[in-house]
Order: sequence, then C-alpha cells, then structure tokens
Amino acid sequence: MLLGFSVIDYISKGRTSATFYKSLSSSKRTGAMILFENKASFVLCLTAWYEICEVGAYLPLCLANRIQSRITMSEITTNDNAIIYYKDWGIGRPIVFSHGWPLCSDSWDEQMFFFASRGYRCIAHDRRGHGRSSQPWTGNNMNSYADDLAALVNTLDLKDAVHVGHSTGGGEVARYVARHGASRVAGIVLVGAVTPIMIKSADNPSGVPMQVFDELRAKILADRSQLFQDFTTPFFGTNRPGSSVSQGVLDAFWLQGMQAGVKNLLDCIEAFSQTDQTEDLKNIEVPTLIVHGDEDQVVPIDVTARVGAQLVQGSTLKVYSGAPHALPTTHRDQLNTDILNFVEKNLPPMRL
Repeated sequence: MLLGFSVIDYISKGRTSATFYKSLSSSKRTGAMILFENKASFVLCLTAWYEICEVGAYLPLCLANRIQSRITMSEITTNDNAIIYYKDWGIGRPIVFSHGWPLCSDSWDEQMFFFASRGYRCIAHDRRGHGRSSQPWTGNNMNSYADDLAALVNTLDLKDAVHVGHSTGGGEVARYVARHGASRVAGIVLVGAVTPIMIKSADNPSGVPMQVFDELRAKILADRSQLFQDFTTPFFGTNRPGSSVSQGVLDAFWLQGMQAGVKNLLDCIEAFSQTDQTEDLKNIEVPTLIVHGDEDQVVPIDVTARVGAQLVQGSTLKVYSGAPHALPTTHRDQLNTDILNFVEKNLPPMRL
C-alpha cells in the first residue's frame, strides 16, 4: 500500500517512472520487483501510469485494480523462491485444503464457503506451478509440495488444523505429515487421493499402466486446451448414466487447468502417479477419514483408497456409490456433511 501511494504521489508531481525507480532504495527496489514479479513489468506499469497522468487523464479503474490486487494478494515465498498464492477465509479452527491436478484452490470454494460460514477458518493454496502461484522449472515433486504446505502452515501459525486433500492434494497432505510431523495437525481427510501409489509395477500389479500417463503427457504437449476439455469426461463421470454436471462446471475445470504451467503439469503427473507413499500412510497417527467414489475413472479406488484404508491405522473409509473423481463437486453436500461430522465427532477441541 505505501509503495502504491508513493508511486501515485511521485508521478502526480511530473517525475518519470524511470526516475522514480532509480530513486528507490535497494530494499524498496527488491520489494517493488517482488510485487510486480520483475523489474521489467514494474517499470512498464509505472511507464503506463505516468503516460496516462501526463496526458491529463484519470488512472483507469482496471489498471488501478490490477495493481492494487497485486499489492494486497495473499502470497508466501518458499525457501527456493517459489511464490505460493493462498486464500484465507473465516475465523476458527483451521481447515486446510489441498487441490488436485490440474486445478487450483478455486476448486475448493464451495467447501470453504460452507465451513467458513460455520465458524471455521478455511485456507487453500494454489500448488506451485498451478493457478496464481509461480511456475518454477524445478521442485515439482511431492517433497516440495509438502514443504510448500509446511511453509504456509508455519507462516500462518496454524495449529490443530484439519487437512483435506483431493487427488494429488491427498498425496501432498500425507507427505507433509511424513516430512514435517503432526504437531500442528488434528486430523486428515483424503478425498479421491492418489495414495499409496497409482503406477503399475511388479509390487503393484493392479496399478495403472505407465502408458496411460505417457499418453497424458503427450496430449499436454500436443494440445493441452483440448485435453482439458476431453478430460472432464472421466473426471466428472459425464459418460455415466444420470450425470448432471453443468457446462459451466466443465468450463471452470478447463479454465483452472489452463492456468498451470506446462512443465509443472508434466512433472506433477510423475509426482502423483509414481511417488510411493506406503510408508507415509503407515506413519499417520491422527484421526483420518478416507473418501472415494467407486466410479472414479481417474484414480481407481481398488489401488488407492481401499489399500490406503488398511495402511492408516484406525482410519475410516467411506465409499460413495456411483461417485466420480470430482466428488467434491458432484457430491458436494454429502462430502461437506461427512467432513463436518468427522471434525465435530472425532477430533478433540482446539487447544487454546
């Protein structure tokens, strides 16, 4: 905010953007570049701002809003300089949502509104390479995803949190607990999760063949826009009798998928399909609810949830009859109710 107002004041006095940039101290220059992603976009923005003011016009509202949103949007920066966007709604016990591939935190909006309206604090982030987060070339693996989640939890100082992970997000949550412990975790909900491992191998003969994932990678490189339109069919189960998913929901999936970086999408496929999280699940010691649809055409229940429920001691498995992979959307009310009951009936009160 202070930087934004100083820009307005400086330019209103007739000084150029280049002069303004040079006048900043080293620390403020660094802050400015972080806010605007890099020096070029920062100076370009100032130049546009200056030219508008120079001709005596008012600053267009769209430009002002874009700059303001960049200044005030919620982000953290990880140890390897990835920028992670997050949203933080409500007050109360924290519920942290981790999304699936190729989506972003927006996929959890209905759940976040439901729980924030009932006295919970809801946090969801865009995984690195997805949504509004930065698109690093490296670090697109389950360990980094877990470390990013830990950085967010620690930055916000979340305690007694409930972690809800869908698909890849379920793997992220399990790896987070394995790498960083459960001292800040009260409970876990794995929804259509990729755990313990999806890929077919000698040790996992019922898994998904590598060819399936190779074809997915090839389609991303060939025409990912068309892929994300086609992928809605198995994801939402629109090829099953009784499906009533709207075109708007399918379009939202495409939009979220198109926000992700190509390299990040490709790397994430390896992360969610080939990361063995058997030991991660065995070491979970907090109350755990596992939810999966028996019509999931993306993450087959027999090699994931049914196996995972045996690995997580004391866990509860709920199988949704006829539910596809996108059950947070297609079975929203049922999932919200089950998570709420799990939290209220199985977890101890928050520590003060």
